[in-house]
Amino acid sequence: MTSRSTARVRARFAAAVPIALAGALAAGCGGGETPDDTASTSAGSGTSTGTTTPSATSPSPSATASATASPSPSGEATDVSACARQTADALTEEQALGQLLMVAFDTAAPRTALDDLIADQHVGNVIYLGGWEGAARVKETSTHLQAQATKSATAGIPLLLAADQEGGEVRQLRGEGFSKVPSAKVQAQMSSNELTAAAKGWAGELKAVGINVNLAPVTDTVPAEIGRANEPIGKFARQYGSTPATVEKASTAFLKGMIEGGVMGTVKHFPGLGRVENNTDFNTTGITDSVATTNDPFLAPFTAGVKAGAGLVMVSSARYPGLDPTETQAMFSKPIITDLLRGRLGFDGVVITDDINAKAVRSIPAARRATTYIEAGGDILLTGDPESVPAMTKALADKARADEGFATLVDASVLRVIALKERMGLVTCG
Repeated sequence: MTSRSTARVRARFAAAVPIALAGALAAGCGGGETPDDTASTSAGSGTSTGTTTPSATSPSPSATASATASPSPSGEATDVSACARQTADALTEEQALGQLLMVAFDTAAPRTALDDLIADQHVGNVIYLGGWEGAARVKETSTHLQAQATKSATAGIPLLLAADQEGGEVRQLRGEGFSKVPSAKVQAQMSSNELTAAAKGWAGELKAVGINVNLAPVTDTVPAEIGRANEPIGKFARQYGSTPATVEKASTAFLKGMIEGGVMGTVKHFPGLGRVENNTDFNTTGITDSVATTNDPFLAPFTAGVKAGAGLVMVSSARYPGLDPTETQAMFSKPIITDLLRGRLGFDGVVITDDINAKAVRSIPAARRATTYIEAGGDILLTGDPESVPAMTKALADKARADEGFATLVDASVLRVIALKERMGLVTCG
């Protein structure tokens, strides 16, 4: 592939995502305190190449970052910093596409399991799955992973390292060094101040082991009359409550604590899994919410999470005929991602899939999953199957070469990811 710095790609990128900042671009743009190609990959004190861990998990905007504006009707970012723009422009196409991937690291895999994917496929983000025991092991693994984010692999831009640390039964990080975070239903019994303080403490535990993104809080509302019959959420008490008001109050308190503790939060599973019967991870049927509309009160917790500063919104793989009459699954639906989430709700941040290798979508070839998701307005493809990565990156690259409109969407997605990493302190300029 050719360099993204070619005049044609630069012109297309500029047309897709104009910058509202005046003045010259900042010089010396790149990842914050990242390793170079000769970095040691040995585990150490939780930092890359012996440096202090960058303030990567601090979600406060950096001095060079501008506030984001409302998205355009096409879902493209319309106002980002010069630093984010310059960093994105400097990536090769391979490195740019790698920023759109988050790959699962299973607890049973050897520490070097993802090294080749990061080096060769330029994977820019990782999620811990499978239940990891003990802070020391997670910290050593995070150190090793960040050491792979070299100049040749990711342009020196650190990885988003994520975990599902909701509480209750959904805690990927357990054992010594990690609190027994209660379920969302129990968290909701705390006052907002108490929950924010508790979440800030839990975030500190994540930050200490190199985790900079929590794929939480759950902002799905499960009606009382459905309760545990809702397999993905209610069965495991993952919901904060049975009314949108209860969910909104508790989820935003949790989110606020995560952000104050230096870990970026994620609201999920847009536009809501509280009314479906079956779990999309394991089923292809019983995954339709026939009630949701654009005026659905169950959207309120998501809107509140966006306003409270969530850097990511995870989109489900369920079907919502009241939102998309074609019954296209949410992660592949432009009416749901671009029109509703980005347009109506005004979210200009990073949209991430629920597992794009879930049974609900597995019958669709991995290549088509990847391109259809980007066409719908999404950004990061989260996959529990590392072997699917080459097919997805090739499909994105091939379609971007052949379709200038698609290339524009890819460029916009990459810029949103880089802007998020800048907000978190992973990308700095100057």
